[in-house]
Order: sequence, then structure tokens, then C-alpha cells
Amino acid sequence: MLNKKFLGAMLSGALVLSYTGAAHAQARVYFVEPKDGATVTSPVHVKFGVDGMSVAPAGTTTAGTGHHHLLIDSKPLPKGTVIPANDTSLHFGKGQTEADVKLPPGDHTLTMQFGDGEHRSYGPEMSSTIKVHVQQ
Repeated sequence: MLNKKFLGAMLSGALVLSYTGAAHAQARVYFVEPKDGATVTSPVHVKFGVDGMSVAPAGTTTAGTGHHHLLIDSKPLPKGTVIPANDTSLHFGKGQTEADVKLPPGDHTLTMQFGDGEHRSYGPEMSSTIKVHVQQ
């Protein structure tokens, strides 16, 4: 016969796991600003948003956490791919949720890619892409 306390703890844990899985399934990232199609000046002020997960600095390996990366003129990365760090792939590993980004005049595609504490992509489902026009 199962101990009622033990059974209650098991059911409670199952509910938490179920809820966490559902919350993670609905997680998303988005641009607070600029808006898709905006005409902007450089440096472009970018604000990142995330729902269903928490922002944490690089190196944090807690489930349900990560940090933002901005891919300039690039597409989302497959899940598990290490996000490169270079002039067109910016890391916000301190947990930043906004930044000023220098862009040359012209049309640009900005992809926000959420990655885990080891800079691995959470995949296209945890990315958001917008287009902006940078005026001179």
C-alpha cells in the first residue's frame, strides 16, 4: 500500500512537470522594438522580449533559461547549433534585454535567437525575425 504523503508528492511533481512542459511549449521571443518594417537610424535601439522562459547570463544551465542573440542579415539557427560570436551574430550573455546596435544604411533582417547557457540555439521556434530600413 502506498503512503498517502508519498503519493501526494508524486502527483504534485507530475502536475509541476506537466505545467512546466506546457509553459515551455508556448514559450516565445519577440522584438519589443523596433517594429517589423520600421525605418530607423543607427545606432538602432533594440529591445528583446521573452515569454515562457527566463533570461539568465551565459553559463547558467538551469532548464527554462537562456539569453538573447541578435543575428544580423541571417536566419534562425537549428536547435542545438552553437550560435557563433562575430560582427553579425551578437551575444547578450550578461542577460541584457536591450542594446544599441550600429547598422549601415539600407535594408536589414534582424533575427533574435534565444540560446541556452552554452550558446546553443533553442531553434527557430525560439526566434523572431523582423526587417528594418536604416536611413542615412
